[in-house]
This record gives sequence, C-alpha cells and structure tokens, in this order.
Amino acid sequence: MDRYENLENIQVRPDSFECSITADITVFGYVDNKLKVLLLKKTVGDIKDHWMVPGGVMEAEETIEDCASKVLHALTGFQNIHFEQVRTYSSIDRHPLKRVITVCYYALIKPENHPLTLRSNVQSIEWFDMDKLPDNMGFDHRKLIQDAYAFVQNNLRDRLVVGELLPKQFTLPELQNLYEHILNIKLDKRNFRKKMFQMDILKSTGEKKAGVKGGPLLYEVKQL
Repeated sequence: MDRYENLENIQVRPDSFECSITADITVFGYVDNKLKVLLLKKTVGDIKDHWMVPGGVMEAEETIEDCASKVLHALTGFQNIHFEQVRTYSSIDRHPLKRVITVCYYALIKPENHPLTLRSNVQSIEWFDMDKLPDNMGFDHRKLIQDAYAFVQNNLRDRLVVGELLPKQFTLPELQNLYEHILNIKLDKRNFRKKMFQMDILKSTGEKKAGVKGGPLLYEVKQL
C-alpha cells in the first residue's frame, strides 16, 4: 500500500514521530535612515561562535507565541514587543542535533527605545546593516532574515506596517521616507499619499510639526 494511502500515517498516535519546535524572531530596527537587524552570539550551544537571530525551544506548557516572547526577553531583555509570524521552516537537516522545526517571526522596533545589554547567556549582541550581514551565521538564519525582510516589504505594499519605527505622531514625508528606505525604491509623492489615504488608516491630528519649514501636518495611525 502506498504510504500516502495509509491513514495510520496521518493520525496522531502515542508513538508518533516527535521533534523540537523553536521560535526565532527577526528584529528589525531603523537607525539613521537604515534598516538594521539584531544578531547575537550565545554562550552555549553547538555553534556559539556564529551570529543568529534571537531564538529558542518551546517547552511543553507553552504556546509558540509564549515561546517567542520568552526567548526574546531571555536573550535581549526586550519586553512587550509586538511581533508577527513570517513562516515555518521544517527542512530535515536544518539542525545538527535532531529534527527541529522553527516558526519565524519579525518585529519592528526603535533601537533607542531598547538599549542593548549583555544577558548572562549571550556573549555578543549587535545591530547589523541589512547589506552587511556577517559571514559566520548559524543554521539557516541568513535565509530567515532574507525571508522576513521580504515579508515586511510585501506587507508594506498592502498595509501600514511601521511597528515602533515612527513616533506616535509623524508627518507624511517621514512616513514616505521610511517606506522608501525599507522598499529600496523612490516613491512618487502624490501616488504615495493617495494610496495612504485610500487605505483609510491615517488620522490627522490637526496639528503641525513645530520647527519644520512649512509646518507639515502631523498624523497618527487609526486605532482599529
């Protein structure tokens, strides 16, 4: 009988194949008009001399979202960070010890709001430019970063995804500047504003930005 026709192969059984599940979080920061990614080296593990995104294993009593929050805090000290799922990676040989499936997330933060500190289980932690990633990266984390970056870019084309990258109140030029640097393209001012207003996600505060020539209006993201 073909293995795909055997229903026992698709039912959950006490002796079903088991593997470890991990959460990896690609944290992006926006500094000096550049998008950067947070990488670290752990003090333990098989590849502790390699740079990786923050990540760790899910325990039996956790959800994968709980795991993501746990490892992000344990490795960086960051708390209450909003993150979104990118995709799942299940290559058979992605980890040297055993079968490991990872769920990758991304987060967008302002680095100045989250100073870097060395945790007890981390030997190095740094922000890297997206076009200057180190050569010695662990596992498949270079692909995780590339996929997360592409995911953010695609999301930007359909909805407003800024995370902490902008202040609560911002001008349209500031918003367009952020989009251009993440998408790596020059956007037409009129078309960009038309699309933003069509998305119906911005709310004018009725106030103008002080100290800027022309006093551009300040906007906020609407609360859904």
